[in-house]
Amino acid sequence: MTAPAGPRRPAVLLVTDLAYEARGRRYCDEDIFLASRLREECDVALCHPRDAAALLDRFDLALVRNSGPVLHYQEAYDAFRVRALELGVPVCNPLDGRGDMAGKGYLVELSRAGYPVIPTVDRAADLGLLPEAGAYAVKPKLGADSVGLRFVGGAEVAGELEREGEGVLLAQPRIDFRYEVSFYFVDHDFQYALYAPDPERRWVLEPYAADAADLAFARRFIEWNALGHGIQRVDACRTAEGELLLVELEDLNPYLSLDRVDEEVREAFVARLKASIAALIG
Repeated sequence: MTAPAGPRRPAVLLVTDLAYEARGRRYCDEDIFLASRLREECDVALCHPRDAAALLDRFDLALVRNSGPVLHYQEAYDAFRVRALELGVPVCNPLDGRGDMAGKGYLVELSRAGYPVIPTVDRAADLGLLPEAGAYAVKPKLGADSVGLRFVGGAEVAGELEREGEGVLLAQPRIDFRYEVSFYFVDHDFQYALYAPDPERRWVLEPYAADAADLAFARRFIEWNALGHGIQRVDACRTAEGELLLVELEDLNPYLSLDRVDEEVREAFVARLKASIAALIG
């Protein structure tokens, strides 16, 4: 006699590109680890972002992790978004993020609104809003992972913005900063912070003891984004004057650098992520 089957385990589709190569870190190791831990409570399958739309109807939730820059597979990503909305399958992170998920135009919006961000414009006519600097960063509004980033002199910035067409590129002054620091959140709950003491080695990260002012800074952007759930990373730089300025609000597929935190912090993060997924699936 066949024993009755137990309750069905939730099925999670973890969207990742295990072959993606990034400078200074191995994205695949992190997702292999996360899949192994999520499998303790869920049935987990890993798939490339190009396959996600076709597989989605078999799963209770899609978890977008280290899937690489969307511009490498924009058509497939758009199809995944449409399919997720059609099926009503929860996506982590949800598809209405206002940060990097929607391109980097939010930096212009936040800059104009007076938030503590690196001053940013997307039109040559607005260059007067930027402070004078020895060099300026120019990068695509839809870029990611430093794709298309270049530094130019002040005399070249206007020409760079106009050459690509209005609103395509962003321009920022090159900031003299002490270090970069990242704050990691799950469902608006702060998890840990890491920083790069050497500005020339962005991904050589160490634990950072965030104080109340640091967390108030980071939470301001988490609250602005207003995502109902999901993983977010707030990247900032500490200027020579001691001010924190937003560099990026990563709300699509933030790399977590879990290998840079101790076991207790890593276990707490995994437990919080499991709880978030369980709440979404119901």
